[in-house]
Amino acid sequence: MWPFFFCFRFVNKDEKMLFSQSMKKTNDFRNVYENGKSYANKYVVLYVWKNNSSQNRLGISCSKKVGNSVVRHRFSRLVRESYRLQEDLFNSGLDIVVVARACARDASFFDIRDSLISLAGKARIIKNGGTE
Repeated sequence: MWPFFFCFRFVNKDEKMLFSQSMKKTNDFRNVYENGKSYANKYVVLYVWKNNSSQNRLGISCSKKVGNSVVRHRFSRLVRESYRLQEDLFNSGLDIVVVARACARDASFFDIRDSLISLAGKARIIKNGGTE
């Protein structure tokens, strides 16, 4: 009989985005693209729009130009985790859409995290009013 090895990752229920929700509707993405302001660097493009609520909504977009589904999902996980770890730095009441660029396929977690924080500083959506 073929041996089965199971790898379990025990997730603490507190390890989720506390002040944010995921953006899922196409109309929400379209609204941010059309009305929001964009900021770009080597790995990502960041779109920001005020949503008049007390929570942020994070949307992640990754086209097939970036890679196959494994690569796109990895990028999505990296963005979500880097946002979750830095969530308390961001102002509230924003719709944030992160769009992958083609060279993001080779980016590490630290590259994505640094890109996200740098663009948030340029967009002035960090609580201390970042100016990077």
